[in-house]
Amino acid sequence: MQFDDVMQALEANGTEQNRKIYKRHGVEEALFGVSTANVKVLQKKIKKDHALAVQLWESGNYDARVLASMIIDPAQITEAQIDRWIGEVKGYPTTDYLAGIVAKTPFALKKMAAWTQSDDEWIGYAGWGLLSRIAYDDTALPDSFFEPYLHRIEAEIHTAKNRVRHGMNGVLIALGVRSDGLRPQAEGVAGRVGKVVVDHGQTDCVTPDALQYMRKIRDHREKKA
Repeated sequence: MQFDDVMQALEANGTEQNRKIYKRHGVEEALFGVSTANVKVLQKKIKKDHALAVQLWESGNYDARVLASMIIDPAQITEAQIDRWIGEVKGYPTTDYLAGIVAKTPFALKKMAAWTQSDDEWIGYAGWGLLSRIAYDDTALPDSFFEPYLHRIEAEIHTAKNRVRHGMNGVLIALGVRSDGLRPQAEGVAGRVGKVVVDHGQTDCVTPDALQYMRKIRDHREKKA
């Protein structure tokens, strides 16, 4: 499919109800309001098309960016593109999608290290989102790699910017279930940190209690095993 064809298909599948919902959930770009199910229908038709994905992402349209995240080839993304894209994102849904893309590139660790130091709310949030994905997926890293981030979470989480707090809490959960070595440290930080307050706007979303969620994940894994 060509770019214009995809954009027309996305527009045809958008609804006013979805637009309202997505805007309540922090989408700030132009959007058609396409359901995830309908985006996946297009993704199955296209499969992988890196050039098209770049066009879609750079269109600035939210629904196009969701589709781009599904059909892009992370191995072909340049560091310059990543740096440009992170400077353009606003709102947590798009930031989540971009972090998911970057997590699959060779630049993931480098960008995570830089972005978690940023004073910008969305860049910082992307960095902690990246770290959470790395904690779950990169089994080669030693526990010692993550320990400084536990110290940072304990020291900074309550004074960090709104969405960054949510990202830090996600990392705390990820480290609490990553390994037996990190588990007691993460649980200790979670206990000392206590409740993490995040403003989720006009939604029913909540930031989970880290200790409870760690246990929920471990229980689920044990049942599956």
